[in-house]
Amino acid sequence: MTAITDLRGRIGVALPPGLTRHLGLMTVLLLISAFTALNSDAFLTGPNLLNVSQQIAVVAVLAAGLTLLMTAGGIDFSLGAVAAVTHGVVAQLIVAGVGEWVAVLAALAIGGAIGLVNGLVVTLFNVAPFVATLATSTVLSGVALLIIDGQSISIGEHLVELGFGEVLGVIPVLVVVAVVICAAAGLIMRWTAFGRNAFAIGGNENAARLAGIPVVRTKLVLYTVGGVLAGLGGAMLVARLGAASPGTGGLHLELTVVAAVVIGGTALHGGSGTLVGTVLGVLLLGVVANSLNLLQVNTHFQDVALGTVLLVAAITNHLRGREH
Repeated sequence: MTAITDLRGRIGVALPPGLTRHLGLMTVLLLISAFTALNSDAFLTGPNLLNVSQQIAVVAVLAAGLTLLMTAGGIDFSLGAVAAVTHGVVAQLIVAGVGEWVAVLAALAIGGAIGLVNGLVVTLFNVAPFVATLATSTVLSGVALLIIDGQSISIGEHLVELGFGEVLGVIPVLVVVAVVICAAAGLIMRWTAFGRNAFAIGGNENAARLAGIPVVRTKLVLYTVGGVLAGLGGAMLVARLGAASPGTGGLHLELTVVAAVVIGGTALHGGSGTLVGTVLGVLLLGVVANSLNLLQVNTHFQDVALGTVLLVAAITNHLRGREH
């Protein structure tokens, strides 16, 4: 046994089984963090870590829903646009005098309705998920601007508990929400019949149908849940920013979510994936973005970095799929 193999074996024993498969991803995350910490004194400070955790909370919530969907062989490119629409809806409702939590519930309902429509188009009309949800994203991008009339809309002190509240005086409420959502999604994937059905559908849809698994119903639920979580993400965005603004959410958020899920090892063709991997993917992208800011790298390069990471992850994902 070589020294490297022996090291991997010892690390594998020390880590829980769910983390061992993501050892490479954790290594990259630690290396980038160490490099940034050595070159920026601000990286490991409390305010910066708090900022990073709040920024990635929305991505984590959307990514949890997308992970569930992708394990069943689906995909939704409209989640970022749904968040853009619902963050505008929440702001407009609050300004109109509607209770803030009623506005949040409205965002969840709207997100769920959009997700259900996507699911119906994909399952009943047999439209490719990529095409159906990309079309929805395009429509919603315009709707999001119409809702706020292309202007920023402040919500004042509303939703301050969600956007800036803390649990135990330390942990941001946004982070707690993200952790609860990711934990629930992980438990569903690993320990429920519904989660096993999703994996079965992603692995072989025809075989799953023959085995009596309700394929259409399962997919509809997954698209709807993804929409609900995107609606929640929209509410979290407006709570954190204190306003609804043009350009919030949309394509950039969607690509970040997809990249996090793919980087985390969820197969593009379905049938495999873990929430642990997705969370690590979210953390990696958040740390990379923060590192580029602290190291004063040109902001336009962040999009280049995101696109490059997504491309490499997609290629790796494809090669991994061929091996299995």
